[in-house]
Amino acid sequence: MRIYHTLKIGEYHTNYCEDYLINCEIGDQRILCAVMDGCSAGTDSHLASTLTGKILRKISSGLSHKEFISKETPSLIQLMESVIRQLFSELHTIKNTLLLEREELLNTLVIGIIDAQKRCGEFLCIGDGLICINGQYFEFEQNDHPDYLGYHLEEDFEKWMENQQQKISVDSINDFSLSTDGIFTFKKFDGGIYEPPGNIVDYLLVDNTGSATEMMLHKKVLDIETEWGLKPSDDLAIIRGIL
Repeated sequence: MRIYHTLKIGEYHTNYCEDYLINCEIGDQRILCAVMDGCSAGTDSHLASTLTGKILRKISSGLSHKEFISKETPSLIQLMESVIRQLFSELHTIKNTLLLEREELLNTLVIGIIDAQKRCGEFLCIGDGLICINGQYFEFEQNDHPDYLGYHLEEDFEKWMENQQQKISVDSINDFSLSTDGIFTFKKFDGGIYEPPGNIVDYLLVDNTGSATEMMLHKKVLDIETEWGLKPSDDLAIIRGIL
């Protein structure tokens, strides 16, 4: 599996990029990918999204070690639930330890766990985000009122998890992408003359031009800027995998 990613601060943000991304191994032939978008109306939103990514990396490492020791391989559904359960618990503990306010832990999460050998995957979106699988788009849009995980840390995890509807299970994956909603915010940034723009979402998440280099998405974002004269006004995080 080839993994590509790009992270870019939006033109309307001046201090911090509030998006974050991570991809890491989570057992044999399995990978966890996630993109996070910090709530602009929250407090220190870059911290929330980055913290979520760091916790996910820790969880992935622990579950990989557990699988190696036990020689037992959980299903992807079981693995996803275990990851989110531990994330829920870790965030709750950190919130209490650091006396954080709810507004300091608000970020969206688009996460996928993919089995490269079996070419299958489990995907979950908490809040807003975009998932593309084999060229098919699954857009989750909550009218600028995302249901952030940080809202629910005091709730019963089992009940909360049962109510999650933004889930996708796929048996045959050739190409997948996870993106924050910054992908929909490309705008002109100067008065220059450029080529007529193409379909930005397709270009980034479906088109395979440049896939021979791991810098494919970085180059595509740069090409959109230099050839079409467009930059994202909001922060942007994308992870794409081609099997």
